[in-house]
Parts: sequence; C-alpha cells; structure tokens
Amino acid sequence: MTDLWIATGNAKKRVELERLLGGAGYRILTIADLDDPLEIVEDGDTFAANAAIKALTLNRITGELAIGDDSGLCVDGLGGGPGVFSARYAGPDASDRDRIDKLLAELAPLPTDARRAHFVCHISVADGGEVVAEFTGECHGYIASEPQGDGGFGYDPVFVPDAFANREPAPTFAELDPTEKDAISHRGIALRRLVEHLTTADQSRS
Repeated sequence: MTDLWIATGNAKKRVELERLLGGAGYRILTIADLDDPLEIVEDGDTFAANAAIKALTLNRITGELAIGDDSGLCVDGLGGGPGVFSARYAGPDASDRDRIDKLLAELAPLPTDARRAHFVCHISVADGGEVVAEFTGECHGYIASEPQGDGGFGYDPVFVPDAFANREPAPTFAELDPTEKDAISHRGIALRRLVEHLTTADQSRS
C-alpha cells in the first residue's frame, strides 16, 4: 500500500479520505502523523490558493508527494459566501452547529431561490516544492430550512444535493449512506480525478 500525505488535521475528513482512497491502494497520512505539531495558515483568497498552501507546506516538511485540499460552501443568497471562509464563518472557535445556525439565520429573511448553493473541493498535488497537478469537484443543491441527519460533518446536515432532491423526503448529505454521498460529493469527484492522475503517473513510471 502506498503512503499518501494529506494536509488536514480534521479527524472526520480523514475518515472520509480513507474511505475514498483506501480502496485505491493508498494509506492516508495526515498532519496528525507528523512528529511535531503543524498549523497551516490558510490565508489565500481562493480555494485553489489555500489548497496549494497546504500541499506545498506538507511537501516541504515531509519531502514526499503531498496533497492539499480546500473545500467550502458557496450560497447564492450570500454572494457565494461563506466560500473560502466556510470553516471560519462563525469565528475561529465555532462549532459546526454554530456555523450552521449563523447560515440559517442569514438565509431566513431571503427568498427561496437564495438558498441555492454548491460545495466546492479544490485539490493541489505538490512534489519537489511545486504544485504539479490540480483538480476540482462541485456538488450543487440547496440549503434546507433546518438541520437533518447526524452523518458527515460541517454543513452536511443542511445541504440537500440536487441528485437526491426528488427523493421523498429529500435527504441532506448528513442523511445519505456514505457510498451514496461519495458518488456525488464535491470531494468524491475531485478525489476520483486525483486517483486517475496518480494511477496514470504510477503506470508511466513502471
């Protein structure tokens, strides 16, 4: 099994990454596996910039190929926000529920079409001190009026993907079976593109 360094300290995201990449023959290593603590300052103004910062930082420290991803929720009624600030939307120490509550409060007085939204995942691959590949995935849907389900993490309990909007009742990401979510999620799409790239690169070296 091949080691793959991922620049995240989020335990729930690690579980998702292991589920998505483990079957492709990769053992996931994250910031938590480093000998010394690492905090990466994500001060880019785009998903791509933040993903590159993460990947390059971890590549520099480990000396090995490293993956950085930046993901977020973009809501039409908030002008595309919270966007790159999704994790810091309600302050640096806020919980997932704090961020959800703020989102629902801001959307409450707006018309229904303002609840249209999409998740974005941008992945950067760094090797030899530079970004050597990039991949993006998106998943479109809308924001529910209240949280539903206890699966996933982040904004999953209030995001209803278009792919399941006709199911009755329409499920949020947090209510989907992990396999169903992986098939349509922004991260699932981007990671499948990453795996295809890594597989092609491995074959060219063999």
